[in-house]
Formats: sequence, structure tokens, C-alpha cells
Amino acid sequence: MTRTPVPAAPPPGRRAVLVSLAGIALAGCSASRTAQQSGTPVPSRPTASASPSPSSALPHTTPWRPTSAEVQPAAKLRAVQLVEAIGSWTAGRAGAAAAGARVAALGLPTGLVGQAGPLLSTADQAALQVVDAQYGGILSRSASVLVVCRQWTRHGDTVRAGGTTVDVRLSASGGAWTVDALHPAEPGPAARSLAPEVRAALADDRIVLPPAAAADLRSGQVHTGVARAMLALARTYRLEVSVVRSGHPLDVFGTSRPSDHPRGRAFDVWRIDGQAVVDPATSRALIERFMRDAAAAGSYNVGGPVLLSGGGPDQFFSDATHHDHVHVGFRT
Repeated sequence: MTRTPVPAAPPPGRRAVLVSLAGIALAGCSASRTAQQSGTPVPSRPTASASPSPSSALPHTTPWRPTSAEVQPAAKLRAVQLVEAIGSWTAGRAGAAAAGARVAALGLPTGLVGQAGPLLSTADQAALQVVDAQYGGILSRSASVLVVCRQWTRHGDTVRAGGTTVDVRLSASGGAWTVDALHPAEPGPAARSLAPEVRAALADDRIVLPPAAAADLRSGQVHTGVARAMLALARTYRLEVSVVRSGHPLDVFGTSRPSDHPRGRAFDVWRIDGQAVVDPATSRALIERFMRDAAAAGSYNVGGPVLLSGGGPDQFFSDATHHDHVHVGFRT
């Protein structure tokens, strides 16, 4: 995402505390991110096709929890807990009414269930794993948290893999964050034909795409320059993408300036070579090198947790929103 008008705040110290699966309740302790960030190894490229499962068992998932290194971790926690509550259920707990009860248990408006889109289905059972939660924007009293997730649903004896990205809008009052609205990703149908660069990016194992981002590329609505830059970076790095086109605010958060993301002209990376951008233990040199290589790959607008010198006007930027990812934007 492009620059928000908020200066970066230095992150507090990192603290790791393991959280049990009961953590979907409001008790929100901080937990360190493991090698898969969310705490659970999940397939890097689930497909939307059905696959028979003899036991109809869904994958094991764990709650995603922010660390104290985050900017406003309480906002991310609130957003993620809601998505986890709506998007996963046990047998006999399907449907909007049951989802409403889970949302009410979080102290949030049950009307949010009606905005859940693909998170809620007619499946007998569902499991949801949050891959990452990054900011679409963070101001003093409002925030956009982009919750990137994979979801598995069981229909009788068949398990299907999918997932989405949800733009969760929050507001702060009295020191607490509440959720005001949900905006799930709408990638659109797959295109009949794709540019060679896009097909290559979809097939490259060093470019890890969550469900909504992969669907964005398959839709044909992403500029080839974006795919070309992904491929160039993948020759040096293993990049884990969070957001491409859908599931992102239409405007730069807090402004009326259109974002490059919905126009298919940007992508965000939350982890580089297995190291989360938000993690204070991640090498700053690695992030700086990645940002400069992104600019060399054609990006006019590279943002991240480090403010770099050089480049053209506004080529590099840093703010609170980009403390947790690297934004790579293009003019065409």
C-alpha cells in the first residue's frame, strides 16, 4: 500500500508467549511467530478444487496472535479474533446464527456476520488459519487491518481448500478497539488467458501467494510489470506475498488518493527468506537490500520499516503502516 500520513513509531521490545487454541476468546496474550508466522505449517498453494478425504478431517490450525513488536497490536488482535471466529466452526455450529453467537461472545456487533462474504458458507465444518495480518492503514483512532487467511471446509466426505483476505475496519474508543466493517476480497473470475509473466509468477515456488493474491493474478487484472518484478525478486529471494489487488482499501488509508493496489499495480511482501518484516530480529540489511532491489525491478514507490536514501522523488518511504511489510508499487 502507498504512503499513509502517519510517521513511523519505534516498536517496543519483542516478547514471546505461546497461546493455546482457546485464544480465540478475548483474553489476548501475545505470542511469538514461529517459522510459519501463524504457528501452523500450512500448504503454500491450496487449490479451490475438492479433494476426497477418507476421514474428512480438516487441517489443524492455531490462533494467530500479534507480538509486542507491532504498532498497535491490540487492533490486529481484535481484527484477527473476529475473522477466526466467523471463519471456523465445528460440526453442528454452521450458519449465520451460530456465527453471530461467536461474534457476540467477542463483544462485537452480530451484524458483522452479514458482511463476512466467503468466510461463511453452508459447509458442515470449517477450519481457518490466518497467514498474516498487516496494516492497510493505521491512524490514532482508526485502522484497516488486512487479515490474510486460508480456509478449509468440509462438505460431507469432501474437504475443499480456499481462503480470502479481509479488510477489517476498526475504530478506537476509550483505549479499546472495535470493529466497524468487513470488506472481503473480490478477485473476480479467472481470465481465459494470461500473460506469460503472470503464468510464470503463479508457478514459481519462490513466490508464495495466499488464496486471494493468487486469484488476483489468475483474474488477469494485475499488470504484467507486477508479475515481472515478482519474478526478478524471486531470483534472489523467497518472497511471501500478503496482498496484491483485492482485499485492500481503495484509497490510501486516511486520504482520498487512489491506492495502486486495487488497480493491479502493487504488491506487498510480509516475509523475506523466511524472516517476517515486522520481526525486530530480522536483518535490517536484508530488508534494505530487498527494497532497493524492488526499486531496481521497476517500482517507483517502495515502502517499508526502513527509510532509505537515494532514488527518485518519493521512491522510498517509511511510516507506521509499513512497519510490518514492504510495499512495491508501479505506475503501469
